[in-house]
Amino acid sequence: MRVRWHGFLLFLLSVLGTGSLIGQPAVTPGSALGLREAAQWALTRNPVIAAVESGQAIAGAQLDEARAGRLPFLQFSETFTNSNNPVFVFGSLLEQGRFGPQNFGIESLNQPGSISNFRSALSLRLPVFNRLQVNGRIEQAEIGKEMADALGELTRQQLRFGVIQSYFGVQVAEARKQVSDEAVVTTEAEVERLRNLFEQGSVVASDLLAMEVQLSDFRQQQIQAAGDVATAYAALNTVLGQPLMTRHELTVQLAESTFKLPPLEELIRQALEARPEYRQAVLETELRQQDVRMARGQYLPDLNLFGSFGQSSRNLTGGSGDFAVGASLTFNLVDFGRGARIRQAIAARQGADAGLRRQGDQIRLEVVRAYQNFLAAQERVKVASGSVKQAAESFRIAQDRHGVGLTTVTEVLRAQTAVVRSRMNLLGARYDYYLGYAQSLLAAARLTDVDTFIN
Repeated sequence: MRVRWHGFLLFLLSVLGTGSLIGQPAVTPGSALGLREAAQWALTRNPVIAAVESGQAIAGAQLDEARAGRLPFLQFSETFTNSNNPVFVFGSLLEQGRFGPQNFGIESLNQPGSISNFRSALSLRLPVFNRLQVNGRIEQAEIGKEMADALGELTRQQLRFGVIQSYFGVQVAEARKQVSDEAVVTTEAEVERLRNLFEQGSVVASDLLAMEVQLSDFRQQQIQAAGDVATAYAALNTVLGQPLMTRHELTVQLAESTFKLPPLEELIRQALEARPEYRQAVLETELRQQDVRMARGQYLPDLNLFGSFGQSSRNLTGGSGDFAVGASLTFNLVDFGRGARIRQAIAARQGADAGLRRQGDQIRLEVVRAYQNFLAAQERVKVASGSVKQAAESFRIAQDRHGVGLTTVTEVLRAQTAVVRSRMNLLGARYDYYLGYAQSLLAAARLTDVDTFIN
């Protein structure tokens, strides 16, 4: 399927966003810009890279947080209480080391006066076994980090494709503009020639009018081509993270090139091995399997070691200290929700398995589509190259025949239109050939650089 170059420009603008990175240095307008430099610039300045790196940093922090679940938990607290509650007064006097014989009186026990108690405490908790929850969260965090890294690689390859697409898209737009300009200049000269012949009575008015209509059509194409050039530069600068109207001198040309791809079966194999999306789908199944293990682990006990040191006093200084060490074992005998949680986890894992198969089928289809687009564009380039030569020769013959009165201006117009159309077709076919190759590399996760496109 032929790629419409102006369509991808609008796509890039909508997906990558419009505007530029405010406050960041920009490529000097009018400066030379190679394809490799453009890719490097996009990989460091495009906002989508910052978003991906942010996601990777979050995944790394989540992994550190999960691993911290294996480490001791130390807590300090300071509590002040004033009360005349008999139990509180009795216990606080004991904690402060101030309990005496006078406190055994019935009146003192039943209706004590209020006292104040400052309680300083240092508590330590060490998890030993907690129903596979900590290990499961660590495994999930490690998988999440791998998924974030896979997303980063996918984004970088897609961004390289965007650079190739927009970089050569600018050249296609400029070439179309040049073809339109040349068509206008040529037609203007032809209109002037026919006008002179008409004034001499050598041609009829209809011939002159027909050529003027042709000139008007070419001028409309010229206006559209000028707007497309501006749009093409905006798309390129959006990928680069530069001001939209920045103009560059592109040093790598959309020239005649020959690209080679391995057999289709090899491309599919490489894609299933290296595609970040497929790796993400595999990791998703592993993630859901961890959910199943963690859900089943809720049938197991929770074991923790603990220790504490405290000090109680009537003020912030002095007082009596105490400590406690021990272990706690918790076992949920009845939890009616455990079975439902396990079934949910199993269903989610089955859904992830289906998603993995669906992702594999989608990748195979993308590789086949990109490969066939590449082969079709390759043949179209050959056909279009021959058509340009044939159309140019046909136009020359038509002009010569019309000059001696052997044909009508209609044949000249038809031949001239064929020249313009054939040149436009060649530009589109060559551009589609480049993109077909880039798309095939992207589909196989092999678009790791742009050096292949530098001629």
